[in-house]
Formats: sequence, C-alpha cells, structure tokens
Amino acid sequence: MSQLFSPIWLGELDLANRIVISPMCQYSAIHGDATDWHLVHLGSLAMSGASLLVIEATAVEEMGRITHGDLGLYTEENEAALTRIVAFCRKHGSAKLGIQLAHAGRKASSQVPWQGGRALSADGDPWKTVSASALPFADDWHVPEAASEDDLDRIVAAFETATARSVRLGLDLIEVHAAHGYLLHQFLSPISNQRTDAYGGSLENRMRFPLRVFEAVRAAAPASVAVGARITGSDWIEGGVTVEEAVAFASELRARGCHYVDVTSGGISLGAKIELGPGYQVPFAAEVRRRADIPVWSVGLIVTPEQAEDIVASGRADMVALARTVMDDPHWAWNAAQVLGAEVERPPQYARAAPKHWPGAGYKVEARTPLGRAAE
Repeated sequence: MSQLFSPIWLGELDLANRIVISPMCQYSAIHGDATDWHLVHLGSLAMSGASLLVIEATAVEEMGRITHGDLGLYTEENEAALTRIVAFCRKHGSAKLGIQLAHAGRKASSQVPWQGGRALSADGDPWKTVSASALPFADDWHVPEAASEDDLDRIVAAFETATARSVRLGLDLIEVHAAHGYLLHQFLSPISNQRTDAYGGSLENRMRFPLRVFEAVRAAAPASVAVGARITGSDWIEGGVTVEEAVAFASELRARGCHYVDVTSGGISLGAKIELGPGYQVPFAAEVRRRADIPVWSVGLIVTPEQAEDIVASGRADMVALARTVMDDPHWAWNAAQVLGAEVERPPQYARAAPKHWPGAGYKVEARTPLGRAAE
C-alpha cells in the first residue's frame, strides 16, 4: 500500500493521507481581509485530494504584515471575511483546514513580489517595523526598531488573539511561523539577533521568545486543535542557524506540546547561498525527525508522486507539504493516487473524471515526464 496515501494522526487530528498543501502567500487581501481570490484559490485546493490545506501566512497584527496585500487575523472584519472562505471550503472540499500565524518583523512594509519585493518607499505608505535587533534585512531596507519588552508582550497577545479567532473559525490546525526570515526566525538566528539581554546570545536565549509565542498559542487552543511550527533547518550562511540548532528547537517545541514541525530553510539574508535541487530540504527534515522524535513535514521542490512516496516510505518525513507543485497542478493528489495505486476523495461533480470512469486519465499518466528527465 502507498505510504503517501496512508492515514496519520497529529494529536487528535486524523488525516486521510500524508499530503499537505503548504501555506502560500497570495498578497491579495484588502486591509487584511480575504477576498474572492482566496475563495477561488483555497476553495479549489480544498477539493484537491490533499488531506490538509493550510491557509497562507496570516499576520497577527497590522504591522506584522509583509505587504499591504497580506492576509490578517487582527480585526473582526478580518475574521468575518475569512469565515466566508472557511465555510465554502468546508461545504465543498474534503481537506481538513489549518492556518499559519505569522509576524514579518523586519521583512514587513515591503512591496508585493510582482512589484519588486523591495522595502516600501516613502510614497508606498510604509510603516514602522520591529525585529530582534536594529539590523535591516538588506541594503536599502528600512532599519527596524529592536523590540522592547512592551513590543514582545503586545506581539504575544496578538498571537493569542489570532489563535482565539482561528478557533472560532473552526480550524483544525494552527501553525506558528518561525522560519523564512520572519520575526520569530529573526530571534532564532544569530544573523539577525545581536541582543545582549535574555533574548540574545546563546541558543537558549534566542529560542526564548519564539518558545514563549508557541506556549501562548498552544495554551489558547483547545486540545482538539493540532498546533505545530514551521522552523528552519539551515540559514545557508556561515554563522547562521544550523540543523543542530533546528533539532534543539524542535525538541523544545515537542516538550511544549507541539504536534509536528515543518522543516524549511533560508530567508534570513539575501546573502544565503542555497543549494537548490529536487527535495533539497529533505535532509534537514530527516535529521530533525531522527533526533528530535517529533512528526516532521518536508517541503521544497517535491514534484513527482514517486519522489513524495519515497520521502515518506523511507522515513525521512511523515508528510510532504506542497506549494508551487499544486499551483502548477491543483489536482496533483488525484494524479499521484492513480500513479501509486491509491484512492483519493473527489467532489461528486468531478467523479466522472476518475480513472474508472474516464479512459483519458490513463493516457495522461503515461504521458507525464518524471522530475529531472527531459521529455522525449
């Protein structure tokens, strides 16, 4: 039997297979409110056959947005707008639903990617940013304020409030974003954290604030809601976070009731030299899983069904989290099930496109091109 299509539990959350649709920023919100774009984007992915759909990085406070187009969960209007999207996904989709709660820190107040992705200029309506230390993300970026104790207290409270809103929305899972160079990662990495107080210096100190945030989220969510974290396996830069530190952080998270970690990498500096390739982050996930004894998701250039199956079957990760792979093919899980001899739930309106009803499905699988092999 396919391991990719075997069930798994994360705490009290039961999932039908090991396929996660990873949070993908859409930069299409208005004042933090979800829009019709989210209805179509998330609605289609909720019926993709993946067992879990995680809503994009969602700011816990207004100044924690990456861009003006970021999704938020810091006002009643934000919550109401997202309520409509969640209801649609529940009605028409089969995926369980999660959300990634985030704060951009020094990477906030920037342009959307298709406008350049740089720091907002004076005529772009920028806002004040905070970080672990008063160090800019890159040249020509704004210099953030080093977060004060009042800032830290406010941000923890914002995560708590966003968690309460997530619970009211009826979401099944909450992921704390502590990677990709955003605020919690900024505290974890020596590249961005040069504090001399209790939040800087040693790994124990650098973990202190991210763990405080996680504890607040875990305490604000009922036991029925799975709570995990996205962490970095490497900063890909000398003097940055290493996989050994990732193992230590994951172990501390597990001790605080974390149900899984999603292991990614990079994002802390434009100077990082990332070695891209198929499944390039899988080794980090495998090391964390082996040494921290916690369920692990792996993400990053996981493209073919055979590749995903091998990652799970070999024990390198418990689940695979797909992003651009499902942007390219929103029905990737349907195709993977056919390749691997498994079954996956489809909306009844699309049932006649299943292999047992439509011969064309077989032609499609035969014509596909494996990752890394040129089409003949």
